[in-house]
Amino acid sequence: MSGIYLHIPFCKQACHYCNFHFSTSLKLKNELLAALLQEIYLQKDYLKGETIETVYIGGGTPSLLTAQEINQLFETLHQHFDIKSDAECTLEANPDDLTPQSLHKFHQTPINRFSIGIQSFLAADLTYMNRAHNVQQALQCVPMTQDAGFENISIDLIYGTPTLNNESWIKNMETAFEWKVPHISAYGLTVEENTALAHLIEKKKVLAPTDEKAQEQMLILMEKMAENGYEHYEVSNFSKPNHRSKHNTSYWLGKKYVGLGPAAHSYNQISRQWNIAHNVKYIKSIKDNILPAEIEILTEVQKFNEYLMVYLRTSWGADLNKIKNDFPSSYFQHLSREIQVFLSTQKAFIENDQLRLTPTGILIADYLTAQLFVEEIA
Repeated sequence: MSGIYLHIPFCKQACHYCNFHFSTSLKLKNELLAALLQEIYLQKDYLKGETIETVYIGGGTPSLLTAQEINQLFETLHQHFDIKSDAECTLEANPDDLTPQSLHKFHQTPINRFSIGIQSFLAADLTYMNRAHNVQQALQCVPMTQDAGFENISIDLIYGTPTLNNESWIKNMETAFEWKVPHISAYGLTVEENTALAHLIEKKKVLAPTDEKAQEQMLILMEKMAENGYEHYEVSNFSKPNHRSKHNTSYWLGKKYVGLGPAAHSYNQISRQWNIAHNVKYIKSIKDNILPAEIEILTEVQKFNEYLMVYLRTSWGADLNKIKNDFPSSYFQHLSREIQVFLSTQKAFIENDQLRLTPTGILIADYLTAQLFVEEIA
């Protein structure tokens, strides 16, 4: 089973923290969608006929698409890929794009799951992040989507902003709990290079987030999610029983996927490739029937490091037997040696030959994993 990701690189306005590829101008929208349809054809053999169990339309803001445009994408996908009849089909959406009218039209598409970028129900947070929606839209979008008959809903929340205190963070989560949202993705605010937020902080126009607040609010997050029956199945993802994101879980299980659109990534367990992050160049290349992608054949070291990087973020952890069987013995010896400090400080533990992180280990997951990487020999 494999997955398909489609990147729609358009937004109404730029969020200050975002470093994804997008444009706030829609003038190339029709040309880019035409190129995307052509890329579907060009990439039809990438997964070698494997059945598709998930389709994820992300961005950008794909809820800017019309139902007709979404249907056209799916019609073309069905022409060239074997998509399961019950495939999970997710559309990322912003609260300000969801209305009773738009949701009625989305019902006439294969979309059966929404991932809604709420981020916060606090006006100060939304202003700090430069989100396009307001508090009222944030509070209305989920009940509205549920009333329209969509039950499989995920929402995004962001913690660690200088404008968010612990009391408001708890209130944000409780709002989601009241709606019985089956899936919540929660991310600590990070300052990426060359973003508007980075420039504003550098010019001292806004306060910078702190690691201390992010870690404190992450611990609150884990506690509240557990109290309300959510499984913490990946560092940033929580779900009610049987409501994990199938698409994202396929990434964390190392399954194959094809990414379509500018800046989209693909992976076939042998190599990784990524399209150019430039709308005009992407469109021109596709018109010439040339995939604008760079390809990297993964080395044994890269496969090992990626396995650790991905699996240690999950609740199931890294399988020590797999590491023994699938990688050189020196890699397992390296891991066994380097992990001791994290086992002794209770940042990680081993159970049934699975290496997993404890709650305090999750707080430093990226750092911890990087310490376990094997270095590539030149």
